[in-house]
Amino acid sequence: MAASLEDLEQRLSQLRTELRGAVRARDKAETARIRRALREAEAAWEHALAVEAESESATDDGALPTELQTSPTSVTAGESRGKERPAHASIPIREQVHQALTLLGAPASPKLISSTYEAFFTEPLVATKLASLRRDEERSFTAQGYARPYYICAALTHDRLVPARGLLALSTWPVERRIIGPLSPRADFLSHAVGTAEQIQRLATAGHPAPDAAWRLLRRFALTIPGAYDASAQEPDPARVIAAAHAEAAVHQQEDDQQRQAAAQRARGQLADVQQLFGAAPMRDALRDASGTLS
Repeated sequence: MAASLEDLEQRLSQLRTELRGAVRARDKAETARIRRALREAEAAWEHALAVEAESESATDDGALPTELQTSPTSVTAGESRGKERPAHASIPIREQVHQALTLLGAPASPKLISSTYEAFFTEPLVATKLASLRRDEERSFTAQGYARPYYICAALTHDRLVPARGLLALSTWPVERRIIGPLSPRADFLSHAVGTAEQIQRLATAGHPAPDAAWRLLRRFALTIPGAYDASAQEPDPARVIAAAHAEAAVHQQEDDQQRQAAAQRARGQLADVQQLFGAAPMRDALRDASGTLS
C-alpha cells in the first residue's frame, strides 16, 4: 500500500533529524545511507503529491483523460500551441517557486523564477510576492525545524557564506549546489538552459506542444551560448541547446566544483542547520545584534 503524504512527511522529518545526528557524529557511512533514504523518500513524496494533484484535477475537470491532467501545460485537442487551459484552485506561492526551481535545477532570481513558471504552468507567479518568502521560510524553519518536506531558502556566497543577493534555492539541494562562487553564475545559467530545454523535450515526448513563452525563454538562453542557436531555424533545437550548454559547462566545471565543495565543507563545519539553509548573518547584522544599535 502506498504511503500517504502525511506518512511520507513524517518519514522525511525523521530522516532529516537522523541525518543531522550522523553529520554531527561524522559517521560517513551512516550519513551516506541516510542521504540515499532521504532521496528515495523525497522522490516518493513528489510522486504522492503529483497523484493527489491529479486526483483533485480530475474532480475539477470532469474526469479529463489522465494524459491531459498530468501535463503542466495541458491543452485539449485542436487547441493552438501555447494556449493554456484555465487554472483552477490557486497554487501556494512556495509551491510555484518549488516547481520552477526544480525545473531550472540551480539557484535563480525571482524574475527568472516567475518567467519560468509562467512559461510552463497555468497560473501567473507574481515576482513581487517573493520579496518576503525567504524570510517567512526561515522563520518557519527556525520554529519547526525539518517539519516540511522542503523550504525555499538562500544561495550562499562562497567566501562569507551569507545569502547571495537576489537568489533563491531549495533546501533539498546539497550545500554545494547552493554555493555561488566566481564561476557559478555562468554555470547555473547553463543549468537553467538545460532544464528549460529538457522540459520542452518532456512535453514533446508526452505529445504536448510547449507554449510560445517556453520557446521564447529557451531562445533567450540559446542566444548567449556558443553553438546553441541556429538563426535559420524557426525555434531553437532543445537537443542542440543541451549539447552546447554541456560543452561550455565542461570548460569551467572542475574549478567551479572545487570552489563550491571547499565552501560547502566550511559551511558544514561552521554553520548551524538554519544558517546552512539561509546563510550566516552578514557583518552588519552581527554588529547590530552585538551592540543593540548601529551608528
